[in-house]
Amino acid sequence: MTRLAAANVLFLHHSTGECVWKGGVPEWFAAYNARHQTDYRVTESIFPKKRPYGWKNYPYDYWNIWVKNAGPSPFLEEPTLEILTRQYDVIVFKHCFPVSDILPDIGVPDISSKDKRIENYKLQYMALREKLHSFTDTRFIVWTGAALTEESTSPDSARRAADFFHWVRDVWDEPGDNIFVWDFFNLETEGSPYMKDGHAAGPYDSHPSPAFSRQVAPLFCQRIVDVIEGRGDAVRLPPASSEAVSYHHGA
Repeated sequence: MTRLAAANVLFLHHSTGECVWKGGVPEWFAAYNARHQTDYRVTESIFPKKRPYGWKNYPYDYWNIWVKNAGPSPFLEEPTLEILTRQYDVIVFKHCFPVSDILPDIGVPDISSKDKRIENYKLQYMALREKLHSFTDTRFIVWTGAALTEESTSPDSARRAADFFHWVRDVWDEPGDNIFVWDFFNLETEGSPYMKDGHAAGPYDSHPSPAFSRQVAPLFCQRIVDVIEGRGDAVRLPPASSEAVSYHHGA
């Protein structure tokens, strides 16, 4: 994709995203713009809000607001993509860590189900991808889901979460389109199915710690810049560990 001369960026999040935002995102962009004489404006917003929609930002909820209830009017006071894409060049969205509390499949995939199962997630993600593709002038960055600490999940649920977010990164994401992935799950887990204890706020608190938030905030910012400047399909992201991780396609 071509480089944007200027960019309005929207970061949609809940509490995990707020931790990373407070890790230094506004300060990083202020310094970057001053150093490179760029005009990249990044705004953050809670999405969806606690009321009236509810504190839920899982695959079902993005599908529900942006696909099922798409259109020029807000749904339960939440902006649709038809609204957001008129204002922003880049839209970043994510899920908070309960997204990784995944139940086993039952062999009855249902796009309209709120149940956290891979079979439902995949249908919702495929519909979201088709919807995002329809906004060709907007670039989207999707975080792989926030992970859970080992004390906060079961081995089976953790493996299911890892499997799903690897699918998002390696299969769902396609080269050459307007969707890009930031592999936050890998940064938190360093290749395991669990959030590393040293990255978490506590053994039973899967929010990122202030130190980890400060560590990954510059990586998040650089990912946004790479997408703005047309490098989204061909970059390497250094993870929290010392080893390099190669992005797949737009990841």
